[in-house]
Amino acid sequence: MSQQLIRFIRDLYQTSEFIPLHAPTFVGNEKAYVTDTIDSTFVSSVGRYVTEFETHIEAFTGSAKAVATVNGTAALHTALYMAGVRAGDLVITQALTFVATCNALYHMGSRPVFIDVSRQSLGLCPVALANWLDEHAALDNDGRCIHKSSRQSIKAVVPMHTFGHPSELDELMAVCRMWHLVLVEDAAESLGSFYKGKHTGTIGEFGALSFNGNKVITTGGGGMVLCRDQKSGEHAKHVTTTAKVAHPYAFYHDEPGFNYRLPNLNAALGCAQMEVLPRFLSQKRALATHYAGFFAGSELTFVQEPSYGQSNYWLNAIICPDTTTRDVLLEETNQAGVMTRPVWTLMHRLPMYADCLRDELKVSEWLEGHLLNLPSSPVVLE
Repeated sequence: MSQQLIRFIRDLYQTSEFIPLHAPTFVGNEKAYVTDTIDSTFVSSVGRYVTEFETHIEAFTGSAKAVATVNGTAALHTALYMAGVRAGDLVITQALTFVATCNALYHMGSRPVFIDVSRQSLGLCPVALANWLDEHAALDNDGRCIHKSSRQSIKAVVPMHTFGHPSELDELMAVCRMWHLVLVEDAAESLGSFYKGKHTGTIGEFGALSFNGNKVITTGGGGMVLCRDQKSGEHAKHVTTTAKVAHPYAFYHDEPGFNYRLPNLNAALGCAQMEVLPRFLSQKRALATHYAGFFAGSELTFVQEPSYGQSNYWLNAIICPDTTTRDVLLEETNQAGVMTRPVWTLMHRLPMYADCLRDELKVSEWLEGHLLNLPSSPVVLE
């Protein structure tokens, strides 16, 4: 299978050179807009492209307010802060995620609780969430969700839309309402993904996007906080701009803030990328269709979008019948210059998060040994 897969991928990308997992693609006005920014001298966080980029994201996602940040971790940190998460709180998330999800919590002084994922979505499982809360949580006299043993406050739930596939948001929201928890969507990988017609990141109270170099579109480094209402969005913008009160010359800050605003230089790149985003999404969907056809009838299962949503297919993935098959594919494809990757090491296996609360994580651990990511850069297919 390895040699067949290598030939298939090389035919898709029409190259004998190294094929990365997901490379940035620049085919539009990127150079023109970045050059314009340099010529204007407004290369930092003040400049028209920052506002334009936020407006583009609001229009595309339907978010009431989008706030541009320096990276996706900063966006998630801001979203969690706006959701009321503070030092000493517990926040429920998934162990099958990129480490940035947990790092944002760590730097807030809060701790993750790891709950299993769903085979359907690869995101946080609402049944596993409900079961863990039923056993380990209680509502105190003030209606706050408390961990029974430690008496720590459980403040929020952070599902991650894994590889761009939307999580089961209605069910997760129902559990959050029952337990008085705030849902914050880690939508870092899911620009262009929709849950029942609504863009991911706009269903919870807050969402966070990433525009890292390996995402569907890139600003080099960048992120965006998606807010459900205008008022909270304006507050998020204020907080990310060092909470400076507007004044012609005085420096007055009315609350603790972050220096998280996206530079105009990066936003210019983002504006150009947004112009070609529909083309990228169409190409990635076509690529996923080709992969699904190739693996049909084989022992390898292509991971397709859940029935209730539309995925951007950020990273295409297959499920192997066993870990040995997965490891052989990993070794032989990478030796041939076709990049494939296993899923991230589960968070509870990392030393800094090894002692965090968790459930059994049976599905997460099974996926860890069976899942393989394939090259997923947008490509023109004939």
